[in-house]
Amino acid sequence: MKRVASIDIGTNSTRFLVAEYDGAHLNRIETGQITTRLGKRMAGGKLLPETMLSTADAVGLFYQKALDLGAGAVTAAATSAVRDASNQADFLEMIEQRTGLPVRVLSGEEEAALSWRGVLSGLPVGPCATLVIDIGGGSTEFIWMRGARLRLVSVNAGAVRLTAAGAGEAVTYKILRPALEEVQRCAPAGLVGVGGTITALAAIDQQLALYDPDRVHGYNLSLLSVQRILKMLQNLEVEERRKMPGLQPARADIIVAGVDIARIIMENLGLESMLVSECDILYGLALTEVERK
Repeated sequence: MKRVASIDIGTNSTRFLVAEYDGAHLNRIETGQITTRLGKRMAGGKLLPETMLSTADAVGLFYQKALDLGAGAVTAAATSAVRDASNQADFLEMIEQRTGLPVRVLSGEEEAALSWRGVLSGLPVGPCATLVIDIGGGSTEFIWMRGARLRLVSVNAGAVRLTAAGAGEAVTYKILRPALEEVQRCAPAGLVGVGGTITALAAIDQQLALYDPDRVHGYNLSLLSVQRILKMLQNLEVEERRKMPGLQPARADIIVAGVDIARIIMENLGLESMLVSECDILYGLALTEVERK
């Protein structure tokens, strides 16, 4: 069996996965997440020195953990914040100098394809009738099959980005509308969601005092629950949100924007429920690494 690791450098958090491949499936050994908020206040499109340093430290910590757990290969990828940063090269050089680990910057289309692959590795869903959405800190990806081809759309609407812009419902809908109109033409029968906003919604809906990935993965989240949770969150101050069961305190300031994205997508596509997947881009990256070795 092959043991591999993947690291996802996102706009809001840096995460890692160590998994063992048994020839057919990836079996989770350990996961971790640190809220590094890399996309915070990207003035002039530049990553801040302090968030670059904290993210580099998180990558170094996860890289060492992966090696300690016996991972034979470790792959690292960066998404929206690094993709859009004018000082991208400086950040990538910092990571490699401090950790020795090269980082691949994913296009929105590559990010979506890896998320799709991760979802299909962990849930028994029919690919031809399923839409996958990945709500991240900087962007939201829509992934679905059109005929025999995978269709991918990446939109610059994420929980961190929209919170920083002070975007309300009307602005968020305007940004999402072209993608929604394209997806509507394919009329997906089912919806799967990945990303921190989606898993937080599943945990909040179940009032999980301690986050349990086994209870989150495969959870059926209704539109009514999303609407109810959004209204509840909007009526709470950030400090009150930090005390909510199921919500990571570090996500309290950006959760409303993320949940609003989920609500708008579900309402406009006429989808009454969404399956929640813990298997996401980290699993897609790990599977790609298995194939390379």
